Amino acid sequence: MAEVIREISEGLINGYKSLLSIIPEWAQNFTNLFLVILLIFLYSLFVWKLYRLLASKNILNLDLSQYNKTQHPFFTKLFKGGLYLAEYVIILPFMIFFWFSIFALFLILLTENISVASILILSAAIVGAIRITSYYKEDLARELAKLIPFMLLTVSLLNTGFFNIEKVLLNLQQIPTFFDNIIIYLLFIVILEVILRAFDFLFSLFGIEEVDETAEEKE
Repeated sequence: MAEVIREISEGLINGYKSLLSIIPEWAQNFTNLFLVILLIFLYSLFVWKLYRLLASKNILNLDLSQYNKTQHPFFTKLFKGGLYLAEYVIILPFMIFFWFSIFALFLILLTENISVASILILSAAIVGAIRITSYYKEDLARELAKLIPFMLLTVSLLNTGFFNIEKVLLNLQQIPTFFDNIIIYLLFIVILEVILRAFDFLFSLFGIEEVDETAEEKE
């Protein structure tokens, strides 16, 4: 894996250098600028399209209970519990993990002089904070899911190395380290979501509901 990604990185760098060598010098800056704009666009599009998903308490609306055809009360409850487990403890964490993985990969490309381990911890902390907040207030979670990634982009833009596409492509060589440590963070997301669901279930069981935001604003 590491060797393949290194070859891809070197191939992209060589292709980039070859492209620059055949175009006028005045056009080289425009080419570099266009690639930077494209990278910013892809990052912004990713955040904008998926921040609402990550910040939603109930991301999935699969309604798997419609497949529960059993009539016996015991098996109905058992099957319902199994569907709940599949929907919110298996499928949901993997969707969150997807967001985490793409976000971390973008940070690997955008940042400089930051180890992959630090990027993974940062990404996990942001995702964890957003998920916990979503169980309290989804509006606040949406703001976190939107603002923090864009703040990180702003910090990256202030780094002079960000505008060097060759350095960005060299960062691709750090990706194998990302995959070496990814399982730990998948387990973290699964455990976090299980704990949050458990507390949510207990709160609903004892009649502890979310604060009515409309009433709170009137006060």
